[in-house]
Amino acid sequence: MQFVRYSRSPALCPVTSDQTYPSGTPVVVLSQRGPELAETRGEIPSDHPQAQQQPAGQLLREATPEDLAAAAHLAQLAEDLKWALRAHARSLGLKVKIVQLEFTLDESLVTLSYSAEERLDLRGLISEVRSFTPARVNFMAVGAREQAVVLGALGACGRENCSSRFLQELPPITIRMARDQQLPLNPDKLSGPCGRLMCCLQYEHDMYNELLRDLPRKGSRACHTGSGACGKVIKLHPLAAQVDLATESGLLAGVPVSELEIQRGKPGRSDAQSSGKRER
Repeated sequence: MQFVRYSRSPALCPVTSDQTYPSGTPVVVLSQRGPELAETRGEIPSDHPQAQQQPAGQLLREATPEDLAAAAHLAQLAEDLKWALRAHARSLGLKVKIVQLEFTLDESLVTLSYSAEERLDLRGLISEVRSFTPARVNFMAVGAREQAVVLGALGACGRENCSSRFLQELPPITIRMARDQQLPLNPDKLSGPCGRLMCCLQYEHDMYNELLRDLPRKGSRACHTGSGACGKVIKLHPLAAQVDLATESGLLAGVPVSELEIQRGKPGRSDAQSSGKRER
């Protein structure tokens, strides 16, 4: 088996193959949609988790110059049809966004990805499709995150968004991930180009979970063993293993955890998760 990648997504798909092709080779794959152009991304090791999964298609052959020319022609046809459908949708009063169209290599099927806030009857668009191609139409609704994968965008870091570049799946991202990393809970700062929470919030979350296990809970009371001052933990610094302590005599900033004596105990991570009111 080999991995292949389609142009619509960075996800690697396992396919069966009678012959091994070097990584980066354009090939024709028979997928559930039909024959499609893809690019090889290396063999699948026998111990790889996806080696035991159901193949997503069959690699038929290396793409010929004719295949590449046909794919380029169909890509341009899809682009022309996309703009025509957008105009047609407006004329019909349909509140729908035509995101992308993809043809199979034999032009037997066109997959129309769209976004809409409510359930719509899109059969009125088929007549416009028929004026361009006899292909069957497969309507596929996509969400905001899937749109970002297809359309691409720049993230807050200035680089292409991760979902378009390398992410193999779109995992659920929660505001708890930002809270655990002591990030300001500002939606404008935490949202990606898709308007949803940034995928990168998950990258360091497990590490922060480990670090937080060694820190007292925010809001608990503790005493600084060096000065004897006692107060309330008002801020955590997981990477430095320090906390800020508000005492009657003032603020003690950056107190190492090793110099703290917790007055009401240190709840474990499971305790913190069991109460929705507890905050790190």
